[in-house]
Amino acid sequence: MSALFGGIEAGGTKVVCAVGDGSGNIQSRTQFPTTQPEETIQRAIDYFHREQEQHGELAAIGIGSFGPVDVDPQSPTFGYVTTTPKPGWQDVPFLGLVQDALDLPVGFDTDVNAAALGEARWGAAQKLTDFIYLTVGTGIGGGALVNGDLLHGMIHPEMGHMLIPHDKAADPFEGTCPYHGDCLEGLAAGPALEARWAQDPKTLPGDHPAWELEARYLSLGLANLIMTLSPQRIVMGGGVMKQKQLFPLVRARTIEALNGYVEAPQILEDIEAYIVLPGLGSNAGVLGAIALGIRAHRSDFSAGD
Repeated sequence: MSALFGGIEAGGTKVVCAVGDGSGNIQSRTQFPTTQPEETIQRAIDYFHREQEQHGELAAIGIGSFGPVDVDPQSPTFGYVTTTPKPGWQDVPFLGLVQDALDLPVGFDTDVNAAALGEARWGAAQKLTDFIYLTVGTGIGGGALVNGDLLHGMIHPEMGHMLIPHDKAADPFEGTCPYHGDCLEGLAAGPALEARWAQDPKTLPGDHPAWELEARYLSLGLANLIMTLSPQRIVMGGGVMKQKQLFPLVRARTIEALNGYVEAPQILEDIEAYIVLPGLGSNAGVLGAIALGIRAHRSDFSAGD
């Protein structure tokens, strides 16, 4: 019997937990709302206790968490959620609480880096060394694989908080980010769409002007990321990107934003295969968390293995 691994995808709205094997096959999966830390983390721990009672001990667990988080293993606050705007979650020792309760190796990273790892191992970015995973939902976040490794740097990327051009005459909306107002997340995440148009974005018709404006903001962000990291592919997930009319608009506006400067065939000849949906669908994050668990268990694990 192959080893089993647990994964926790902790988002700002919901938590997804799953158990799977080393080939990315999910054996069981559950989800529940992200409430206060003690309640939320305990629900995840209880789920894994039940799974181990039924199916045997897990080899390791991975956590992909909303952030900001501390992903530096040398830091005294490694595994903590840090300056998040989510009430009650500041300075929560997420990794330590899970590790103490389950006594297993635990891998830890941002939720978007985890999703990037899952897509690299089993999804839309297999065999690539450099790509971006961007999620557009309750917030906007990005993870990146660079030269085959997850990008961390000083802390970790916060792609959703890049500052982009904002024409306040055309769009007087001030933005929803509590830190920056009209950063990319403040202008284009789900809560920004709802606040600007005074309705749930899921109910907006496909020809609503919201989607042209959304595509403009997302394309400006993508153009900056293309110029900065030169990814071989961009994978876009999250609830907002489930709007079928959005991908063609984003692709077209990204080409316009680049304005002929980047003459790569991926963009000029095959943009539909360059800006794509996750290959793992809604399981990208939790499978990525399982991949973090595998990496914690196997010292020779790398994203492209």
